Amino acid sequence: MEIPDKAVGTRGSWFVRYWLPLMLYAGLIFFLSSQSHPEQFVPNLFFLKLGDKVLHAIEYAGLGFLSYRAFRHAAGTLGRNYAVLLGVGVATLYGATDEWHQAFVPFRESDRWDLATDWLGAMVGVLTWAWIEERGLPRRSSRTDRIGDGPARLSTPDR
Repeated sequence: MEIPDKAVGTRGSWFVRYWLPLMLYAGLIFFLSSQSHPEQFVPNLFFLKLGDKVLHAIEYAGLGFLSYRAFRHAAGTLGRNYAVLLGVGVATLYGATDEWHQAFVPFRESDRWDLATDWLGAMVGVLTWAWIEERGLPRRSSRTDRIGDGPARLSTPDR
């Protein structure tokens, strides 16, 4: 397996930076889906004000974002080239397995509209982050740009 272009350091550092957050977030979704009453773990305000479908969209926007980010930066050339498709696909597939899993949890049920909302949330998360990356986030390029180190300087070639 090739080491991705943008990952700095060893294989372990890009795993921790890109894949571990995705795995932990997926584990959190699984944990909440395993609960008969997940509202015990999420402030009631979210359930009352936002509703179930909006929460699904938000939850899977996060999963889509993390999936896209992992494929874009830590899955080699093929992953980088198909990161949008893979990010949405993985998040939606996880949503499908989550809905199937919920069918076996007492007081929970599987709902195809939840899956549709999961897909929509994944699309929003992936496409939003892809747009942000394409547009480019302002980044500091050197130590002299940091607060306390003086004014930021643009590096230009010497003439």
